[in-house]
Amino acid sequence: MNTHTPTQTAPAPSLATRFLDADAMRTLVQRIGLPGCIAGVAARIEREFLRWGDYDKSARLACHSRDGVIELMPVADERLFAFKYVNGHPRNTAAGLPTVMAFGVLADVASGAPTLLAELTLATAIRTAAMSALAARTLARPGARTMALIGNGAQSEFQALALRDLLGVRTLRVFDTDTRATDKLVANLAGEGLAIQRSASAADAARDADIVTTCTADKTRATILTPDMLAPGQHLNAVGGDCPGKTELHPEVLRRASVFVEYEPQTRIEGDLQQMPADFPVTELWRVLAGERPGRQRDDEITVFDSVGFALEDLAALAYFDEQAARLGLGQPVDLVLRAEDPKDLFGSLRGAAARLAA
Repeated sequence: MNTHTPTQTAPAPSLATRFLDADAMRTLVQRIGLPGCIAGVAARIEREFLRWGDYDKSARLACHSRDGVIELMPVADERLFAFKYVNGHPRNTAAGLPTVMAFGVLADVASGAPTLLAELTLATAIRTAAMSALAARTLARPGARTMALIGNGAQSEFQALALRDLLGVRTLRVFDTDTRATDKLVANLAGEGLAIQRSASAADAARDADIVTTCTADKTRATILTPDMLAPGQHLNAVGGDCPGKTELHPEVLRRASVFVEYEPQTRIEGDLQQMPADFPVTELWRVLAGERPGRQRDDEITVFDSVGFALEDLAALAYFDEQAARLGLGQPVDLVLRAEDPKDLFGSLRGAAARLAA
């Protein structure tokens, strides 16, 4: 009797990539709700920061021009690789374009196959706000309820809602040199349970606020906050200084504070920290989250989170939105990568395609 059993060939893994275009990402956020997305991304960022040592990390690759910057931000662990493409062009709004535009990719490290391609402009705003709220929750005084929001552009509403939901901020003091931006913010946040006070200047907004968040867009060495504006016990989220030649804080503000960063090698190049000597002391936030280093140690201490955005935050956001899209059945499969019938015969796939066209 012939007992030979034919060898079973395992089915080849799928190369389909989930594609979340702008409409799908907007629908995904609407289905979950913006507060739920911010909280979900913040939780995922904290989870990944607590696995800091598992990741292969590097500062982002940046191509600078007169008008802005285009960047690639990679990071990987043993299972997932992620990168984000993102730009920063402050003059874009005059031409009807966003200052920031982004998309991102998740890939399977074992095979290199891309599993997700997603629009990330909206997700970047969400993860930036989630990161600010996570930092403030870790570093600000307990009971912080008042926040100065200086810079009322595209990021501002996300910052306000993230600090409202994850920290309990209830009063906003808002200022922008462009009063139309403040008008937009006030209109968008109507009915959101926040007491909004218009301020005549950055100094007026910052005066005695528990938290001061700066999220300005101009690519310049600005001094949005100066030492005379500081109050004992404040926490500062410096969000807008995020590339070489772009700052928001006077150097003396940093000298008077305990300074916390995401990934020190990157922040020393891009953040407000670029103004300081190489030995100026800072603490990476993951160490505070992990209990390795102290955060705020006194009620009157001034703390600064010099936020530039780091690739691990984008991996966390991509993974979160990928899981939620799968749960809700959103996005569509696309053949982002060509697949040949014989993976060793890429040229032959052209002949097969030509034959099908001729038939």
